[in-house]
Amino acid sequence: MPPADLLAEGRKEVTGYGVELVNDQVLGIDPGFVARLAGGPTVTARRILMATGVGDDVPDIPGVRQRWGRDLLHCPYCHGWEVRDQPLGVLGALPGSVQHALLVWQWSDDVVFFVHTYDLNSGERRQLEARGILVVFGEVGRLVVEDDRLTGVELTSGQVVARAAVFVWPGNRPHDDGLLAGLGCELKAGFPLVDSTGLTSVPGVWAAGNVAEPRAQVITSAGAGSAAAITINADLVQEDVDLAVAHLVSADAQPMQ
Repeated sequence: MPPADLLAEGRKEVTGYGVELVNDQVLGIDPGFVARLAGGPTVTARRILMATGVGDDVPDIPGVRQRWGRDLLHCPYCHGWEVRDQPLGVLGALPGSVQHALLVWQWSDDVVFFVHTYDLNSGERRQLEARGILVVFGEVGRLVVEDDRLTGVELTSGQVVARAAVFVWPGNRPHDDGLLAGLGCELKAGFPLVDSTGLTSVPGVWAAGNVAEPRAQVITSAGAGSAAAITINADLVQEDVDLAVAHLVSADAQPMQ
């Protein structure tokens, strides 16, 4: 299912339970969990669950963004089966690219590692050669597309290497627009540190899905959201009980008239 269709189905389902969806951007969250919206009004919450996902940083190469998710792929586990036994390429860019190529190798015996701008060391090159992965040096100029289908990778030298699909290890950045940092959440490499329920270092603030774990797939993110929601509900119930008990104690302490 295309991601946009999955999102539409999820929104349709949640509105069936009486949930109000606000189509707006949160510019900031002030103390007391007062969310300032781009549209002007504010929304005050008792708890916050951040589930904004990540943004993918991919190489700035002509054709990459146009083919993203089609035949320019990122995850061997998500897309490997669909392109198995075809001529595959792996684009070197960020740390982890060689390990990515070794994972892709499981799906095809015809894999090319395009060094591009990657700083390939001798140990990594030996690993690639040991698996029969051809190493191609030179900067990649563009992806070659014919009839809306990727057919090859062209280097800046003009050399074209025929490929049916190319994998790239993208950089991930939390798509929270600095809201977590603004709330004071402890971060590591930009991602919030959370416990098993998604609770951050700030009481009342949870994070679930890719905004907290960039490797999480859809089913993992959904599970994290469920765990966070259950914990938030229990937390709110306990707070209401504590307030009710305090009110009862206060009433009992009032002198009789």
